[in-house]
Amino acid sequence: MEKDCGAWINLLSRKVKRRLNATLQGVDITFIQSQVIFYILNHWQEAPVFQRDIEQVFSLSRSTATGILQQLEEKGLLRRESVESDARLKSLVPTDRAAQLDAEVRACLRQTEEVLTRGLSGGQVQLFKETLAAMAQNLDDAEAENAR
Repeated sequence: MEKDCGAWINLLSRKVKRRLNATLQGVDITFIQSQVIFYILNHWQEAPVFQRDIEQVFSLSRSTATGILQQLEEKGLLRRESVESDARLKSLVPTDRAAQLDAEVRACLRQTEEVLTRGLSGGQVQLFKETLAAMAQNLDDAEAENAR
């Protein structure tokens, strides 16, 4: 039986995560932790980043996001700071160590991207990205329809 699109995407996702986790092991960070810290590094100076932002951007449950953020705090990669307008809110702020680690993480991501796209033309890679974006939008649209 031939694999359907969902099965291929799931297989590729697992392989990419496994490779990235193995590659990032040397810098003591997981793939999802690297994605979260990368997001915070790229957004915290524009506006405060909160846990709910991480939950939404990465489609994570509250408990999963809490666990990831606690691990990043324990590793000294981020800290939570009170917000002047609401003491209950804590913004997520990357530490200097996170900024230093960023270059190493980016190198690991580039290396995996090179392996992943080896032998493919730029056009093939672009078409693949456009196709995946369309599929993701299809799922979002279906979810919105079901919510009505």
